[in-house]
Amino acid sequence: MARAKELPEGWDEKARQIGIRLQRARQALDLSQEEVAHRAGISAYTYQKFEKGESKPGTPLNPRLTTLLALCDALQVSLHHVVND
Repeated sequence: MARAKELPEGWDEKARQIGIRLQRARQALDLSQEEVAHRAGISAYTYQKFEKGESKPGTPLNPRLTTLLALCDALQVSLHHVVND
């Protein structure tokens, strides 16, 4: 069985902060998780994990750039806002 790729130290906290920013942006637009997921072309389950800061249960969020860009478009926020604020 292949081992998961090691993520940099502190990534758990960074992933949690990204999830919080996604949730706040969604709530500011008064959208459900399902609506955001549909607009971004991902499953609601995947989006729910992103808001929790997880990719899979127990592993830190590690989204693809295309997914982050689609979420930013759906939430009408910049990539900088989601990953750096």
